[in-house]
Amino acid sequence: MELKQPNIIIETHGCKLNQADSLQIATEFKSRGCKINDYTQPPSAYIVNSCTVTHTADKKARQALRKARKQYPESLVVATGCYAEHGGKFLSKMPEVDIVLGNKSKKDIVTTLLDNYLITSNKKDEESIPQQLLFTRSRVKIQEGCNQICAYCIIPRVRGREISVPLEKILGQIQEYTDQGSKEVVLTGTQLGSYGYDLNNINLEMMLEQILDKTSIPRIRISSLQPQEITNSLLSVWNDERMCRHFHVPLQSGSNRILKVMRRRYTAEKFIETIQRIQEVIPDVGVTTDVIVGFPGETDEEFNQTLHLAKFADFAKIHVFPYSARPGTTSFYLKNDIDPRIIKERAKILNQLAKEKQSCFLGKFVGTKQHVLWDQVGKSTPLGIEHKGITDNYIRVLSWSKKNSYNQIIEADLFRKENGYILGSVTE
Repeated sequence: MELKQPNIIIETHGCKLNQADSLQIATEFKSRGCKINDYTQPPSAYIVNSCTVTHTADKKARQALRKARKQYPESLVVATGCYAEHGGKFLSKMPEVDIVLGNKSKKDIVTTLLDNYLITSNKKDEESIPQQLLFTRSRVKIQEGCNQICAYCIIPRVRGREISVPLEKILGQIQEYTDQGSKEVVLTGTQLGSYGYDLNNINLEMMLEQILDKTSIPRIRISSLQPQEITNSLLSVWNDERMCRHFHVPLQSGSNRILKVMRRRYTAEKFIETIQRIQEVIPDVGVTTDVIVGFPGETDEEFNQTLHLAKFADFAKIHVFPYSARPGTTSFYLKNDIDPRIIKERAKILNQLAKEKQSCFLGKFVGTKQHVLWDQVGKSTPLGIEHKGITDNYIRVLSWSKKNSYNQIIEADLFRKENGYILGSVTE
């Protein structure tokens, strides 16, 4: 009797690092004869790769696990990822959850499930990885862990100390994803600027040069860098047009006192200096950032300092995060919490500024031609097939075309802003 192929569904929450982990898990399951994310049949195992950066992320994970159990009562429900690492004891008591595997056990998740819980046919599945996991823009983990221990951040506790991925493994993954059709790789990690500190004769700049030299991926994007990590020498790598003109540089606060309490390793002045240097060296670059509002002890004046800096800087997008106290972090034990109503109001003010900054950035490119990677295709309409895509400098573009241009990089004429997008037309 021929054994049935296990069907594994993977639901991913949170950051691009989790997305990279899920892609690697899927690839390993495929190599062991499993189907991935086949929603036409109940899964053998439903895996939630969780996030724990805020209490809202924890709640989302619990909801997903309960939904999986309700929808697939006979399936194995597995919790993994950062919340499984941080809140494993709680998750293990949930009746909906069969197995909890934290980040330390995540690398062995395929072996653990297949050798102990599931039976595989060892039949080679010739289909490629499902696009919702592979992406046209594949995530590649270059390191994980963080040694900086910011006061508000739980990630060092759930991801551990910094560990760099060997260069040859990175190059191999990138070329593999390129061969499978990916047009862009997003290099992910917890602390990308520290890449190579634990390896011999390699750093982030050298690694990027090796990717450019030894792979054929059309686009390379860096997920996040700290201001103090961005040097003139590193910026010189962006002379190559395959490097995406996009930098995500977290600000967190415009107050030097708050930055110090947070244990960030830069000042507001250093941040502005770095952003200006990036914009001087790389024309039309998109700079995005994160800001935390309502950190314990943040005064009205200190919030206004953040607001002033955000107004001054030429951001393409601002991600606003109301402060979320995480047990086990230093800031969790600070006494001077901000009233939730004040946090909500500050977030509202900053989110309004974020919309204005994004609109201003998008406006600069109305009337220009930009190369767009079309990574989403919608329904056919009287105007044609709906396409959504992204430029290398992080502009989302909406267009309609008679031809399906999914996963292609095609030049578009950008002609109008609309709801966070620029509308574009492609010559048929």
